[in-house]
Amino acid sequence: MLIAGNWKMYKTPSETEAFCAQFEPPAGVDVVICPPFTSLREAVAGGVTVYAQNVHWEDEGAFTGEVSAPMLLELGVSGAIVGHSERRQHFGETDETVAKRAAHALGAGLGVIACVGESEEERESGVTADVLRRQVAVLEPHDRLVIAYEPVWAIGTGKIATHDQVQEAHALIKSLVDVPVLYGGSCKPDNVEPVFAERDVDGALVGGASLQVESFTAICEAAARIRS
Repeated sequence: MLIAGNWKMYKTPSETEAFCAQFEPPAGVDVVICPPFTSLREAVAGGVTVYAQNVHWEDEGAFTGEVSAPMLLELGVSGAIVGHSERRQHFGETDETVAKRAAHALGAGLGVIACVGESEEERESGVTADVLRRQVAVLEPHDRLVIAYEPVWAIGTGKIATHDQVQEAHALIKSLVDVPVLYGGSCKPDNVEPVFAERDVDGALVGGASLQVESFTAICEAAARIRS
């Protein structure tokens, strides 16, 4: 089981050092930290597996504000998130650019957590399955690819999908591409254990609850208990 902490635009390098000094992942679970670009070096030095929050589809070029796979690899970064809903919502990410980022990163030797998920309007309109099929269709199977199912309406809202909704979405994704599937959406220590018990859930992409050592450790421990 994989637990990834997406820190978004939080934590300075010194705060990252302090977190890593206190954090001890439990046995029996794989843990990834995804800090901002400015804290990648400190996170790597802290001894945890580190993914970036984004990666470009070219090795270099006139792409202001982007970061390439060779840059990440030289820092000791192991992978990257691509296609997070906040990238899609605020920065114009599309299925096509997600596919390009994922393919290039995997080809360069990075792991990839590719995010998919429906909006609240799409869920209420009954087109969740169509949205997931479209988003997953652009991703090629790979032994370093992981997909994170993030219902957009559950990210940072305190809402969490029901167990049946999670299982149904994960089963659909796995029927389309044979890779591990994480759940992401307001994951907290007090709500994740039943989600982890679902057959097709292989871990979690954790947002706000990954910023505190205590809450992130508790989620990792819940995952370890389910798989023990």
